Formats: sequence, C-alpha cells, structure tokens
Amino acid sequence: MNVLFIIHGDSVNILITGGAGFVCSHLADKLYEEKHKLFLLDNLLTGNKRNIDHLLGNENVKFIEHDVQNHIEISDEIDFIFHFASAASPIAYQENPVNTLKAGSIGTINTLGLAKVKKAEYLLASTSEIYGDPEVSPQREDYWGNVNPNGERSMYDEAKRFAEAATATYSRTYSLNTKVVRIFNTYGPRMQLNDGRVVTNFIVQALNNEDITVYGDGLQTRSFSYVDDTVDGIISLMKSNYNDVFNIGNPNEITINELATRIIELTNSNSKLINKDLPEDDPKQRKPDITKAKNLLNWEPKVELNVGLTKTIDWVSSEL
Repeated sequence: MNVLFIIHGDSVNILITGGAGFVCSHLADKLYEEKHKLFLLDNLLTGNKRNIDHLLGNENVKFIEHDVQNHIEISDEIDFIFHFASAASPIAYQENPVNTLKAGSIGTINTLGLAKVKKAEYLLASTSEIYGDPEVSPQREDYWGNVNPNGERSMYDEAKRFAEAATATYSRTYSLNTKVVRIFNTYGPRMQLNDGRVVTNFIVQALNNEDITVYGDGLQTRSFSYVDDTVDGIISLMKSNYNDVFNIGNPNEITINELATRIIELTNSNSKLINKDLPEDDPKQRKPDITKAKNLLNWEPKVELNVGLTKTIDWVSSEL
C-alpha cells in the first residue's frame, strides 16, 4: 500500500500493538477521527482497557487481547502496523524484565513478519532511551548513544535497540516500508498514576501535599512533550514517504527541580522537595534534536509546558 492514500484521506486498516496503552490510546483517537478501521492489540500487562472504552462498540474498532510474543493471526487485510507493545516506565519494565525483552525482540519479529505477509507499512515505536546517558546534547538521530547493556534498565534500552536493528534488517531484506519514531519523555492524561514516571509522581504528591521525591540533586534535565504533540508527530511520520528514523519530542529542556517547582505552583501545593539516591544508569540529560522532523515532516511541538501540565493535573485530580 502506498502511504499517499492515507494522506488523501482514504480509510485503511491499521493494527496498533500496545493499543490500550497511554500514547496508543491517544493515537487511536486521532486515527479513529480520520475514519480508519482500527485493530487494537494488547495483553493488558501495562495497558488499560479503560483508555479505549470510549472507542469500543464502534464497528471500525476491534480490540484483540493478545501478547505479541505469540504468533499473530489476523484474517482481515492490514495496511499499516504500529508496533508499540512494551512496558515503557522504569517500574513497569523492571517488574517485567523478561516480558519487556521479549516484546522488543520476539514481538518485533512477529509484527514484522505480519507486515511482510500482509504487505503492510510498518512503524516502530522506539525511544530516547536508546541514547542511554548521552555524552552529546541535543541528541540527533545519527548519535549512537552511550549505553550500559548490562544495567538495571538494559532490558528496555537493549530491547528497543534490537527492535530498531530488526526493523532495518527486514526493510533491507524484504523491501518493507518501515519507519522508526524515537519518542522522548511524553506526558498527559491516561498515564498510569503509579508507574513511577516523574510527571505523575510529582503531580500526585503535590495534590496530596506530600513531600515531592527528587532523585539525585534534581539538576538532571528532561524535555517533556505533551501527548497530543507526540501523537501529531507520529501521524506526520506515518503519512510521510520517509522510511527513516525520527526523533519526536520537545526540545525545551528543564531540570527536575524546575519541574517540581512548577507543579507545586500550578497545584497550589504545600509540598516540599526531598532528595533520594539517583537510580543506576538514570540519564543526566535528555534533549532531542528535532531538526529532521521540522524540515522533513513539517512538525514541531505546540503545547507549552504549563498548559500541558495544567491539563494533566486536572486529569490526575479527577482520578484520585
């Protein structure tokens, strides 16, 4: 299938693995609005069916409870595959280390095999974690990273690096149209409140007027992209003719201390900051170079941090 059909608005059949997850549920919303037929596949290990309940029952949305580690059999035609299935937060992938490795290795091979059989286009969700603890900033797509293949986070980082290698190999060997998106820190509604990610951790603690836990000295930096921006970037890549690797994230860098202070202010909280030891291999810096996405996809993030945080705070508050 030529991706230009998608640009011109024709409805296509799309498989999303990890379809009940945080980012994928928002991706499904956008694709549903564009009248595509969606197959949302998830084993619900870290995904939550509540994220997609509002879509289920529509004739163009089918939920499949299935693990990508097992053979995937779909009788319908599939035109495009998004492979997102994986634990994605440190707590989740450290609690499920073998499953995380298999989702990135066996799951990637299985979904690439399905793309080959269905003659479908393929988009792999990779991550800024493949850059490890970077020694250059900002990180461009041609930076190979500074990684620890044996560390406590390696089951996620290395699974994604393998997934990228597998995707490139299948593309070269079988002439598949494949794309890779390296997603940087993304936040917004439908994040799991207990998965250890810094934005939800800080918001929950601030709303409860609890001490906010900062690991290390808080001078490490991150770049936070609101989920709507991230999804727009992913769809821009999907609709492009580029079979390549793209960073999708927000290049506006902020220290963890600054993030905590902003959240305290936005929640009118009485919380104070406390410091704990920094976990092993926690990167000191994270900042994407999105020049390639700007120039080739005509994409860049639009949602200012305080605006996105306010929306996320409102959602977290409704969940507590």
